[in-house]
Amino acid sequence: MTRAWINNGGDIALHLAPSQSVRIGLYANLARLDLDEIRDGIRTDGQFEVSSALPVRGVATSGWRGRSFSLGIADSVTVLARTASEADAAATVIANAVDVADARIVRRPACELKDDTDLGSIPVTVDVPPLEPKLVEQALRAGLRRAQELRAAGLIWSAALVCQNQITTTGNTALVMLENRRAESQVGSVFA
Repeated sequence: MTRAWINNGGDIALHLAPSQSVRIGLYANLARLDLDEIRDGIRTDGQFEVSSALPVRGVATSGWRGRSFSLGIADSVTVLARTASEADAAATVIANAVDVADARIVRRPACELKDDTDLGSIPVTVDVPPLEPKLVEQALRAGLRRAQELRAAGLIWSAALVCQNQITTTGNTALVMLENRRAESQVGSVFA
């Protein structure tokens, strides 16, 4: 077997033999997916390639729109790391850091939403209205700082953070295709 992957709801474990690679697509906001797009073919927001030469064997995405709870406002945070479990944990931590104080953001105690949650009464994000671009950029910068800390500690390879059509990345080559796709389509913005 030269290539294999296991996808557990967006948390992906990879096996790549030498000289093998896999291309992974990123769809940042499932809330905007409509039936026409499903029928006509989903166009990803970006793609990136993971080659066997990279120390990446795990990819995971977290955000407030996902199936798990989030403390932040990121639509999605996708992380590449050594293992799927490391990517999952880092994506959660980074997505929680993509946040800004704004009274319009709706949060509720996790235990009111799911009675067996281990988060207890910690407020989790349940709705994020359209925010001013400066607030979104502020939230993304907070998440990017956290991602860069994890990268500097050797815990992740790279990350892409998306919130309300704005995107930023840790700048690794694995995610360059994502940035280029965003720049070409004029959707969102990329900042360092």
